[in-house]
Amino acid sequence: MNRRLFSAFAALALLFAGSATAVAQDKSIVVASTTSTQDSGLFDYLLPLFKTKTGIDVKVIAQGTGQALDTARRGDADVVFVHAKAQEEKFLSEGFGVKRYDVMYNDFVLIGPKSDPAGVKGTKDITAAFEAIRAKQAPFVSRGDKSGTHSAELKLWKEAGIDIDAAKGEWYRDIGQGMGAALNTAGAMNAYVLSDRGTWLSFKNRGDLEVVVEGDKRLFNQYGVMLVNPEKFSTVKADLGQSFIDYLVSEDGQKAISEYKIDGQQLFFPNAARDPS
Repeated sequence: MNRRLFSAFAALALLFAGSATAVAQDKSIVVASTTSTQDSGLFDYLLPLFKTKTGIDVKVIAQGTGQALDTARRGDADVVFVHAKAQEEKFLSEGFGVKRYDVMYNDFVLIGPKSDPAGVKGTKDITAAFEAIRAKQAPFVSRGDKSGTHSAELKLWKEAGIDIDAAKGEWYRDIGQGMGAALNTAGAMNAYVLSDRGTWLSFKNRGDLEVVVEGDKRLFNQYGVMLVNPEKFSTVKADLGQSFIDYLVSEDGQKAISEYKIDGQQLFFPNAARDPS
């Protein structure tokens, strides 16, 4: 083999080697997800298990559900994993998602100061608790960030017969931030706040806050996952993204979710629908 031919083969070999390395390095996906899956520590526990099984890295963009869906609408994510079913179904109807799968659930809880100025501690009726908070103008912190938790809060005000936009006053603090920030603000203000249970259980800076209302069926909190439509965005890594979804709804993924606990308490309860909605 002459030197020129050898050099050509060597160059091709380097090119193919470089391409293979690039493909290997690119075995990753971006998941736009609600802050609760991140703040609760679930992803820190779950994603290494997924990578060990598949070799796929997951880069998480933790945002409120509305923001996460908007990130996916821009084509900046491969998968969305959120918890506001009405918003998720709208996302699907607009053609931005392929299919929606139930993954797991927990519940929302009303957090409040131990002094309980609204007198709602220990009750089970969340709308009655909201009515009492409004009537006494007890301090209340809202995430105000179009998240799944914020959407749930607004729905509960409506079900309580309260137009919160009209009723807002100094007692109602709209912060436009995530769950951790909302809990910190509530602690500083001795205020009430609606939280997902997972983030509350993992929250360390509780101060004088505690769960004051829980157990109402209206506090049910379902999580769903969707692949971003690759027909909308050619950059979507459909195969890798679907692998992540398949893991979440598989027996292994569901078992892992059920085994994630803090201080012996289970944060999320798997209920994957084998037939997606």
